[in-house]
Amino acid sequence: QVQLVESGGGLVQAGGSLRLSCAASGRTFSSIAMGWFRQAPGKEREFVAAISWSGAETDYAPSAKGRFTISRDNAKNTMNLQMNSLTPEDTAVYFCAAGFVGLGTQAYEYNSWGQGTQVTVSA
Repeated sequence: QVQLVESGGGLVQAGGSLRLSCAASGRTFSSIAMGWFRQAPGKEREFVAAISWSGAETDYAPSAKGRFTISRDNAKNTMNLQMNSLTPEDTAVYFCAAGFVGLGTQAYEYNSWGQGTQVTVSA
């Protein structure tokens, strides 16, 4: 019962940065964890990063470690993904998700999804 809306996507050059945001409404406080996934054309949706409700625990896909930072502000009902050193391989539609599994890395572990925001990285 959580509604999610992503924003912040766009077109950047390789090596650049973007900051994605996810605004939550509805039963926000019933969600244990939130995360980011991405999906490129012809590929399955893949895990990017996750964060616990308190923000004390985070997890990142190997491709995101050292480059991306996930954060959340429960008072504002928002979650963010700071993406640095972007490469063309990061090009995808990025989705935010909420669920009851702490630091879940699989899409089926989340029950609420946004509609996605496009991130395109040019070489």
